[in-house]
Amino acid sequence: MNIARQIAAAEKPFYSLEFFPPKDEKDWPAFFVTVEKLRSIRPLFVSVTYGAGGSTQDATLALAGKLREMRLETMVHLTCVGADKAKIASCLRELRAAGVKNVLALRGDPPQGRSVDWDKAAFRYAADLVRFVRDQDPRMGLAVAGYPAAHPESATFSADREHTCEKIRAGADFVITQLFFDVREYEDFVRDLRTKGITVPVIPGVLPIQSLESIRRILSLCGANIPGKLYLELEAANERGGAEAVKEAGIAFAVRQIRRLLEFGAPGIHLYTLNRASTCLRIVEEAGTMEQR
Repeated sequence: MNIARQIAAAEKPFYSLEFFPPKDEKDWPAFFVTVEKLRSIRPLFVSVTYGAGGSTQDATLALAGKLREMRLETMVHLTCVGADKAKIASCLRELRAAGVKNVLALRGDPPQGRSVDWDKAAFRYAADLVRFVRDQDPRMGLAVAGYPAAHPESATFSADREHTCEKIRAGADFVITQLFFDVREYEDFVRDLRTKGITVPVIPGVLPIQSLESIRRILSLCGANIPGKLYLELEAANERGGAEAVKEAGIAFAVRQIRRLLEFGAPGIHLYTLNRASTCLRIVEEAGTMEQR
């Protein structure tokens, strides 16, 4: 089913979940145990990532098919960096054959060690991919990424917001944000889009902090930022009790973040699960069930 329609029909805020394909197929059984545990959250939908340059395409499609067999509405990440139109059209046909009716349209990053001549690229921006997908399959559900703190390659906040608007005007149904740790950034992002006439749902992406090492690595990869106060809290937790204390501090922060986002009026919460069930289940339980809101 088209996820945008499900969002519109939802009577209360929801959770959605992001997974990534395990690198080794021998890890798939453990992955599906994780998915089964997280079914108790009753996610409105789940998404499956797509490696740089489409490097995990086969695994992504296979996992998406398995998740659909588990009766989970599934959205596949679709990146266009380095791809031509024939390749994207072929991928869309494979998705349709697998019964996948929703994609998250992303420009994506080049594989490590490779560069892209954007002036000659078939798809320079995610908006180009949105237009192409919409033309190829008007019924395909389409989400795009949004950056509350602006994409690291954008010259200004204003330019970044205009890029977001262009993706939506090209045919996107809703937005899922990049991870962020300052709720004010999400609030400002949504308000700014609304003043520009953009009314589609904007789902905030929440990342559970697992350790100082992991958050440093993730921030370096995606270009997001972390408030100084929160970072000091994590450092203090690390000095006090090591990695486990940092994880507990991260869970407590995510709970506060989710509560404030829902109070602001976020339509739902997109959890970046990192393929870990216990942390996500703790966060959802401590944040309070959606029925309690």
